[in-house]
Amino acid sequence: MTRIVVWYGQLISRPQLYRRGLLLVCSGFAWLTLFLAVPLAILLVIAFASRSAYGEVEWTFTLENFRRMLGFGALGWSSNTLRILLRSAWVGFVTTLISLLLAYPLAFFIAARPPRTRYLGLTLVIIPFCTNLVIRSYAWMLLLSPELPFAQLAQWLGLVPHFGALYPSAAAVYIGMVSTALPFTVLPIYTNVERLDWSIVEAARDLYASPWRVFFQAVLPQTLPGLSVAIILTFVPAMGMFVIPDLLGGAKYWLVGNLIQQQFGASRDWPFGAALSFGLMLLTFVGIFLLRRWRAEGELV
Repeated sequence: MTRIVVWYGQLISRPQLYRRGLLLVCSGFAWLTLFLAVPLAILLVIAFASRSAYGEVEWTFTLENFRRMLGFGALGWSSNTLRILLRSAWVGFVTTLISLLLAYPLAFFIAARPPRTRYLGLTLVIIPFCTNLVIRSYAWMLLLSPELPFAQLAQWLGLVPHFGALYPSAAAVYIGMVSTALPFTVLPIYTNVERLDWSIVEAARDLYASPWRVFFQAVLPQTLPGLSVAIILTFVPAMGMFVIPDLLGGAKYWLVGNLIQQQFGASRDWPFGAALSFGLMLLTFVGIFLLRRWRAEGELV
C-alpha cells in the first residue's frame, strides 16, 4: 500500500517525495562537485606531478614535492619551508586570539545598547567589508608611517629608531590581520550574545557564584557556538593570507600564502605550489580538529 504524504499542499506518494528531494539535493551536490571536488582532485594530481626545466607541468608522478615541503631538497635538508608553515600556524593562532579578546567584549557592548545605537555599532563593524583589502593595507602603511602618531609614539617608547616607521614589521602584519579579521569575529559572537538567556546568569548569581564562575558556567557555554564559528572564520583566512604580509611585512615576513602565490606566479612551479596548498589544508584541518575537541570537552564539563 502506497503511503500518501502532504508536501507543500500537494498529496503525493512517498516515492515521489524521495524523487523530488533527490532533485533538490542533486543541484547542490553538482555545484559542490564541479567547483570544489573537481578542482581539489586536479590540484591533488598536479601535486604529484613534476616541473620541467621551462616551468611546464610534466606528468611524471613523484613524491618529491611533498619531500621539498618537509625540507628535503637537492642540497640536503633545510627548515625554511617548515618554518614558513609553522609561522603561518602561529600567525593564525595569534590573530585569532587577539581578535577574540577584542571581539568578545565588543559584542557584549553592542548587544547592551538600545536598538538604534546597536544597529549603528553593527554598521561600524561591517563597514570594512565595503573597502578592498589592498586599499585597507595601503591605509595602514600610511597610518604607520614615521610622520603619524602611531610611529611617533613607538619612537618615543624606543620601540623603533628615531624617524623610523612601524612597517615593514611583524607588528604591522598583526595589526593588518587583526583589523581584517575583527568583523568576522564580532558578528558570530554577537548573534549568540543577543540571544543570551540571562535567567541562567541571574540564577548563578542568586546561588552566590563568583563572577568568574558565572562567566565560565553560565555565559561562556551559551556563546560557545558563536565562538567556534568566529574561530573558524578568523583562523582559516589568516592561515592563507598573502596580501597583508606582502605589503605590511615588506615581502620579508612570509607566510605560506606568499610562498604558494610565488610558486603559481613568478616561479611557475605549479606542482610544488599544489603540494604546499595541501600542506596548508592539512594545518587548517588540524586546527579545526583541535577546536572540535576543545568544544566537545567544554560541553561535557
